[in-house]
Parts: sequence; structure tokens; C-alpha cells
Amino acid sequence: MTMTQIGQLLDSTVPMAHTLGLEYLETTPERAVLRLQDRPEYRNHVGGPHAGAMFTLAETASGCIVLAAFGDQLGRAVPLVVKTETAYLKLAKGVLTATATLGRPIADVVAELDKGERPEFEVTVDVAREDGDVTSTMKISWTLRPNS
Repeated sequence: MTMTQIGQLLDSTVPMAHTLGLEYLETTPERAVLRLQDRPEYRNHVGGPHAGAMFTLAETASGCIVLAAFGDQLGRAVPLVVKTETAYLKLAKGVLTATATLGRPIADVVAELDKGERPEFEVTVDVAREDGDVTSTMKISWTLRPNS
């Protein structure tokens, strides 16, 4: 799947990603970079993006990696989020960029799936302001649930 195809797929199957107008800047099997523009309707009580918008940005970035890395496995397994952990480090203001990285080698995950197991893997996402300061981090545990 190409970066454009992944962005189109997520926009069509995840209405919230489309609603936020997320921009897909880079998508590879090991890294994804997405941007959330600063819009007044997304802001919270301190003038930064609402935590829900930030969560969607980070989770969608992780989904881009999952589709890029394991899109060829979708005929036999469904990717699902198992758990998330978010740390808010600094006040987020303005345009935000999420950079996601895959935490395990793709071949190891596929090998577990080949054995009939339900592999789990982590995607880590850093969300940063335009000045480069990381405002939050998210660890997202995914699984590939084999189709029955």
C-alpha cells in the first residue's frame, strides 16, 4: 500500500481521522508522520488541542505503520489496539506533528502469525509542537488477531 492509499483508507474507514483533517506526511512500515492543524474548534480550555484530537492524531499515526507493515496480512488477520498509555509532558499549542515508530521487526510479528499465534507489538508515538518540543508520548500495543 502506498502512503496515499493508506491515508485514503484511514480517512474512509475512521471518520474521526477524516473529521480532524489529518495530513499524512510520511508512511513507511517503520515510521509514520502525521500533522494536525491548529483550529479553534479542536481547542480545549487552555487554548491547545483537545486531548481527544491529540489521541486521534497519535493513534492514527500508529495505524499508518500497522497498515504499511502488515497490510499484506489483512486477508488472514485483523489489526486491533490492545492497550494505550499516554504521557502529557508539555502544553501543546498550535500545529502538532505525530511521529510513530514500530517497536518490533516485521518479520518477527509475521513469524508468530505464521505459527498460529496472536502476535502483539508496540508502536511509540511522539507528538511535538512546531518548535520541536515533544508535548506527549503514546505507547500503543497492537495485535494481529487471526481471522476465524
